[in-house]
Amino acid sequence: MQNMYDEKGVKMNKLLKYTFMLLCCFLLMGCLPLDKETDKKSIVCTTYAQYNWLQEIIGENNSTFELTLLIKDGADLHSYQPTIQDLAKVSSADLFVYVGGESEQWVSDALKEAKNKNMLVVDMMDVLKERIKEEEHVEGMKEDHDENEDESEYDEHVWLSLINAHEVVRYLSNEVQKLDDVHKKTYEENTIRYLNDIDDLNHQYEQVVENATTKTLLFADRFPFRYLLDDYDLNYYAAFPGCSADVEASFYTITFLANKIDQLDLKSIFVIDQTNLKIAQTVKDNTKKKNQKIMYLDSLQSVDDQKIKDGYSYLKAMKYNLKVLKKAL
Repeated sequence: MQNMYDEKGVKMNKLLKYTFMLLCCFLLMGCLPLDKETDKKSIVCTTYAQYNWLQEIIGENNSTFELTLLIKDGADLHSYQPTIQDLAKVSSADLFVYVGGESEQWVSDALKEAKNKNMLVVDMMDVLKERIKEEEHVEGMKEDHDENEDESEYDEHVWLSLINAHEVVRYLSNEVQKLDDVHKKTYEENTIRYLNDIDDLNHQYEQVVENATTKTLLFADRFPFRYLLDDYDLNYYAAFPGCSADVEASFYTITFLANKIDQLDLKSIFVIDQTNLKIAQTVKDNTKKKNQKIMYLDSLQSVDDQKIKDGYSYLKAMKYNLKVLKKAL
């Protein structure tokens, strides 16, 4: 019972913090320079996947657009809070792209106060409305005792589906062309080439799964990969839902996952956070064989600047995930 009230208080405090912060930001934004080059049109993205897709669409050495990524330096979508400077960039953007889930509640107020009333806005979850899935609680997951547990919460991690990526990239390309029809042909060519790469990778995933001997993955961590696994009819068990803030698994969850590994004779335990293997190791220690490999899958939720400078990209991350899955399946 105490946990329920603690979680309710945390959510209320977060909402109040957002409200107060936005009020302060809007009051101060009028005193800040827009930090926008007058000869370039501004595209602002909240998460890395969108940002990288747009890089591919507009191409290198593009002189028409200034592309900005808000959630960077290793920050996470679920914990990100926009700065005054971030809100100023959103306010003056010509194109603003965001995920559209529970973690971006601040966006609604930011758009209401935006100075650029002609801004094009892309809500990824709205673009993908027919493919959006509710966050799922499967057997063995630690239960969230939320005061609104009857309300549905939608899974935000839409970028982890290559099929979703194809749809959003096509949509973003059309929006870019609205802002710069002079280079329409270039954007179309870039888009077609990139969509072919996405489709080719999707086909590789299909082949790997088709030849797999195991069709179940087990995550001793949060689970943001529902869209990816559903695309290829893979099953899963996990310690927590994708958007959970939990870091401690219950005795029941640990025992359930360990028993499931024994039952299915799974060779791998997956994590999405390489810095905290405590739960995965505990699950492994409670199995009969204790010989499973702990394997990392990249959710693209937290991308640091150095990785981007070193050539990290959406497709590289998804190819890495395919390589890991091929070993596990």
